[in-house]
Amino acid sequence: MKVEARIFNVITVFFFLSAIVYGLWAKEPVGTVALILVGGLSLIIGTYFQFVARRIEERPEDNPDAEISDGAGELGFFSPGSYWPVGLAAAAAFAGIALAFFHVWMIVIAVGVVLIMVAGLVFEYHTGPSHH
Repeated sequence: MKVEARIFNVITVFFFLSAIVYGLWAKEPVGTVALILVGGLSLIIGTYFQFVARRIEERPEDNPDAEISDGAGELGFFSPGSYWPVGLAAAAAFAGIALAFFHVWMIVIAVGVVLIMVAGLVFEYHTGPSHH
């Protein structure tokens, strides 16, 4: 996670410097605010990765002297598949269209479908052996 944190921290510095240069050069407030907000978002991700990197053991990706064989073995448990994310993506797209055209009846339906899909994804029940 240290590598990812470093990447996002470099991106953060780039966007903040870009915002300063753009703000002084273009004197256009909307673009300057957009660059500052993008820098803030990348700062959030970078600090999260730094926070996680301090709490987990070092991965082979974080060790500059690591060998390829250091990354061998089990990588963790990944869900075998779920259809809820597909439904959630479709519901979010429908909500975006509803908001774009601002049809209130479509917005109400879209919000309801999004909530159903989120509940299905969060409370999904898996049968079979547990791999925790």
